[in-house]
Parts: sequence; C-alpha cells; structure tokens
Amino acid sequence: MDLIQQLLQVSAKLYKHLSAFPSGEERTEYIDEVNGLLDERGTLVKQLREQNFQYDETDETHVTLYKLDKGIRERLDLLFNEVKADLKKFNDTKKYEKQYINPYASVQAMDGRYYDKRK
Repeated sequence: MDLIQQLLQVSAKLYKHLSAFPSGEERTEYIDEVNGLLDERGTLVKQLREQNFQYDETDETHVTLYKLDKGIRERLDLLFNEVKADLKKFNDTKKYEKQYINPYASVQAMDGRYYDKRK
C-alpha cells in the first residue's frame, strides 16, 4: 500500500477517534490510543519527508489529508484545553484543601512585637 494511502487511513482513524472526549477513568486509555495513533502518523510523515513529498493542490488525496490534518489539530487543541482545565481545577482543589486544614498558614504574625521606625 502506498504511504499516502496509509497516512490517509491513520489520519481518518485519528480524526474519528478524536470526535468524542470521554471523561473520568476512560480518559487515560483514550489518551494512550491518541498517542499511539499520533506516533504511527508521525512515522508515516517522516517516511514521506524522506521521499521528498510535495503537496499538490490538484490531487484530491492531498487536499483530503490537509483538511484532516486541520481538523485533527483543532480537536487536539480542544482535548489539550480540556485536560489543562482539569489539571487547574485539581491544583486549585489541593490549594483550597490546604487552606481549609490550616487557615492561618498565610498570615504573617509579628508575635506581639512592635517595631518603632523613629529614632
């Protein structure tokens, strides 16, 4: 099979896989699958670059690959932003939990000392 056709199949599979974002425990397996498909796609792109692949606007498969690549990038950005928001929420929860356990940790007390700035 031709490298371009293989790249087209892997790209279509990745695009379809990125269409729905799972939540919770399923996310780890989902991200592992995305990483595997991206690695496979990356090796195919590398092989095409070694063969001096040139984009041709008149070739329908090249245009399809370009559109799939654009869609994949958009969906990966959405996935990245979702994971980033979850990490921020998790870190905020940890911070608020520490504040709840010890609410006076951030208060700087002078222990009743008074410093006179005048001489």
